[in-house]
Amino acid sequence: MIDKVLCVLIFFMSQAGWSQSEDRTMINGQITSNASYLAGVYVINAQTEVMTATDDLGGFSIAAKPGETLVFSSIQFKENKVLLTPENFSDINFTVKLGMVMHQLQEVVIKNYSGINAVSLGIIPSGQKSYTEAERKLRTATDLDAHVGLGGSASMDPLLNMFSGRTAMLKKEVAVEKKEFFMKLLERMFTLEHFIDRLQIPLEYVKGFEYYAVDNDKFTAILNSKNKTSTEFLLAELAVKYKEIIARENK
Repeated sequence: MIDKVLCVLIFFMSQAGWSQSEDRTMINGQITSNASYLAGVYVINAQTEVMTATDDLGGFSIAAKPGETLVFSSIQFKENKVLLTPENFSDINFTVKLGMVMHQLQEVVIKNYSGINAVSLGIIPSGQKSYTEAERKLRTATDLDAHVGLGGSASMDPLLNMFSGRTAMLKKEVAVEKKEFFMKLLERMFTLEHFIDRLQIPLEYVKGFEYYAVDNDKFTAILNSKNKTSTEFLLAELAVKYKEIIARENK
């Protein structure tokens, strides 16, 4: 008797499930968004938990019926829920618009670490002289202490450099390097108009006057101090002398 009751219950349950599945039909639709990549968005029937995913164009097909809710979920889109109506099943252009998820970055703070250098980190002692590339080459070529071998005897390299003329060549490189440094410093401190209008140096002689000025040791010492008033005063004196030289040469 119990077996017959169970058979009847199973029959009615299967009939109910079959009738429910029969009520659902495939609904076709497409998602739209400002994003160009629309594939892989999950489309879930909230009632049956049946799930599918959109294709490359954002299209999808899923079994459902009016009154059920479709849930659209993805990492790049905001979740959207759509309650289906009978019109959705007859609409050949059934579309669902999804909004992009905006990932807001945290505020970026840029700190100034200008006070950190080799001295503050203890890499080199404080007050140690820094050398330019040309000065380093000259020091390496002429420093006897830097060429002492493991046995305690000094290397002959500095002497060879002196007799071969390499030391003299490196000294010239240092002199040229310093002159170029002072030329750039002078041009940063005074404009071309200052030389032409204020000092009355003809345009074609300005560059020559700059070389003339940086050849003066007294002037380069004041220029290096970056005291613009003193530099300008001495520069005016040199300009008078330089214009006298130009006048003599043009006679």
